[in-house]
Amino acid sequence: MAAKLPVEKRQEASRRADFDLIRELAALLVETGLSEIEIGEGPSRIRVARKLMGSTITAVPAAAPVAETLAADANDVHMTGTVDANHPGAVISPLVGVVYHAPEPGADEFVKVGDSVSKGDTLFIVEAMKTMNPIRAPHSGQISRILVENGAPVEYGEVLLVLE
Repeated sequence: MAAKLPVEKRQEASRRADFDLIRELAALLVETGLSEIEIGEGPSRIRVARKLMGSTITAVPAAAPVAETLAADANDVHMTGTVDANHPGAVISPLVGVVYHAPEPGADEFVKVGDSVSKGDTLFIVEAMKTMNPIRAPHSGQISRILVENGAPVEYGEVLLVLE
């Protein structure tokens, strides 16, 4: 008959296993570019999350003449940066995945800056676990800013565009 380990030894071994698992999950987050991961069975769960930084803001080069910049077609402008998810015109991603601006490669984008949309119009597709999920306009309005690049990974709650 095998001897049982004292409770303290079992708890210590369990904590070591948990720490090892957390380290493995953290390494997996870095490797895959995800911001969080959760695993578990029944009531026992381990969730590891990291805060992603580094939103870039695209600016017009200083050497570009202002007249040319103003004359640029607004449909070609995709702005990156940050907008608070509480902004009244913010359209946020309801899931983690990869955002696509068009229904398929080479097709026209669903929307461009300056376009007017009606409630329910498709704005983007977010691919998650090989499922294409349409992101629809929550209300009618005009697209004032697109904050994500085509093919970029997006997080749950990330602002995708601003609809005024």
